[in-house]
Amino acid sequence: MDLEINRQALIPVVQQIVSAVAEWIRESGVSPGTRLPSIRQLAHDNLLSQSSVIEAFERMVADGLLASRHGSVFFVAAQPPADSPATECQWHEGAEQDWGAFTDGPLGELKLGCGWLPDSWRENDDISYAIREITRTDIAGVFNYSTPLGLPVLREQLFKRLTQIQVAASADRILTTQGASHAHDLLIRTLLKAGDTVVIESPGYANLYRLLAFHGVKLLEVPRTRSGPDLQALEALLAIHHPRCLFINSLYHNPTGTSLSLAVAERLLHLARTRDFLIIEEDVYGDLQHASCTRLAALSHDERVIYVASFSKTLSSALRVGYLTASAAIIAQLVKVKTLTGMGTSRFAEAVVATLLANGTYRKWVQRLRRRLSAEMAATLQVLEDEEWEVFAVPAGGMFLWARPGVGDRSQLPAQARRCGVLLSSGSLFSPTGEHSDWQRINVAYAGDRRAQALFKAMGPSGSTSTSLKTTKM
Repeated sequence: MDLEINRQALIPVVQQIVSAVAEWIRESGVSPGTRLPSIRQLAHDNLLSQSSVIEAFERMVADGLLASRHGSVFFVAAQPPADSPATECQWHEGAEQDWGAFTDGPLGELKLGCGWLPDSWRENDDISYAIREITRTDIAGVFNYSTPLGLPVLREQLFKRLTQIQVAASADRILTTQGASHAHDLLIRTLLKAGDTVVIESPGYANLYRLLAFHGVKLLEVPRTRSGPDLQALEALLAIHHPRCLFINSLYHNPTGTSLSLAVAERLLHLARTRDFLIIEEDVYGDLQHASCTRLAALSHDERVIYVASFSKTLSSALRVGYLTASAAIIAQLVKVKTLTGMGTSRFAEAVVATLLANGTYRKWVQRLRRRLSAEMAATLQVLEDEEWEVFAVPAGGMFLWARPGVGDRSQLPAQARRCGVLLSSGSLFSPTGEHSDWQRINVAYAGDRRAQALFKAMGPSGSTSTSLKTTKM
């Protein structure tokens, strides 16, 4: 078997062996069970080291192309059925109701309503560099359990970040988590029990609704306005109920893109003190900030606010690194639950994030990301205005718009989206009760695509006749 290995090529020799043997199997038409030449013979005939051939064969066993016996005899494996699925469905909000709605179909549908950045926006070289640094300097340490609170070097970096945004904390009051959803789960397990009542925003984060319901917690719905929760509706609820917590997404709210005003924030804190409830403030989009903003955790709150953040939206959803800060008493309880339910968090993932924070890479990345999202936001708002779509509010930043067609028959939007090759995120997904809504979450990072542009125009005045509707009054 002549493998024709090119030792001057940039492709590693082992990978060349894998490719050459796989091609030989395809072109020769050999039957499953055919025995390959011995490792010694193949190495001798092609002037290769036996270790390179062994590594290549082991890779092919892992890929299902080869099978082995006794660890040294290799055969062509039985090939999988031609119609076996090549990819798995990708998770998304509401996946349990409509699994696969955000996976690429035959037409490569555009995920206009998704909650993450496009793969093409990722700067993988920076993460790769951080991984190389970790494996070079601490290869033994990253495979151990992390400490109960989380990797100390990461918590020191997080403390510095919190100080910069005026959130009072200390390294021993910061707990790392596997993203914001893990933080929410720990808080619900620790602070709530089945039958307890909490206040949630509507529209809001669908996965939080389901997580609370899973734990048997009762939800009180308060509308989200341009400046935060509807205070009049909230105070009416508080006059009747005694909720344990209020869950709020202060900055660049998912899905409306709105941010909390100072007046609303101060009133919320007053209500938390007088009505005796905690506020769990999620800030997963806060790093996209490029203007003045209001965070509850940055105001005087008498330890009434638990602050939750994550790097999943801005850096990588695969790393699953988030964190929270709370009172010392609550942190002590959370540590026990975190250790009991998951034996801690990934030391490796936390080391990657700590490296990116320490060397300034993450700061530079989010600066570029803010500029890019800002440009896409402005462009998308202009297109929606031209096509007379109704926008709930003009966000100060972030990646989301909450909008709907302002002319014509809105009930035709889903069918028109399918014709344009666009996958939407239904407005009903962001309601605690699943109530129908013709509002749509639009991720501006995807809105410049020709398929999104075609949809905006198809549902604009060129597709129907009506008077223009301006920004909604709420």
